Amino acid sequence: MANQKLDTLDKQILRLISEDARIPFLEVARACNVSGAAIHQRIQKLTNMGILRGSQFIIDPERMGFETCAYIGLNLKNPESFDEVVEKLKEIPEVVECHYTTGDYDLFIKLYAINNHHLLTIIHDKLQPLGLARSESIISFHSAIDRQLPIAELTLKDDEE
Repeated sequence: MANQKLDTLDKQILRLISEDARIPFLEVARACNVSGAAIHQRIQKLTNMGILRGSQFIIDPERMGFETCAYIGLNLKNPESFDEVVEKLKEIPEVVECHYTTGDYDLFIKLYAINNHHLLTIIHDKLQPLGLARSESIISFHSAIDRQLPIAELTLKDDEE
């Protein structure tokens, strides 16, 4: 589904809603100089195409008491157990992302812990029993960039081609 064909209106809508997911459709319609019904139809089309996957409120983990953000590369003893390990990772609430990767790791996860002691407990009690050969942890001090794909810049590049 790569390289979906989007017209200028689709890109305008994506730029506006990516900047503010709570923007009223009527305001999007005014900014795009089309009817509210047209915006509803386009949003439905973008959703059906899989480009839009819903909207959500973002909870700040640190303000909820989860002060440690860690990225952990996992090497499995048995790489054929990918699917089983991923299903078990889904049951660990602190794990917020899991990626199949190339390079040094079989899987790469992102998780939040209350502190370093909690992180150690997660690694020891929840990750090691999954059949890890080894793991490597990287603790994030602060996220310097945390954003959606910037539609405005991509729109300009696409329109130049």
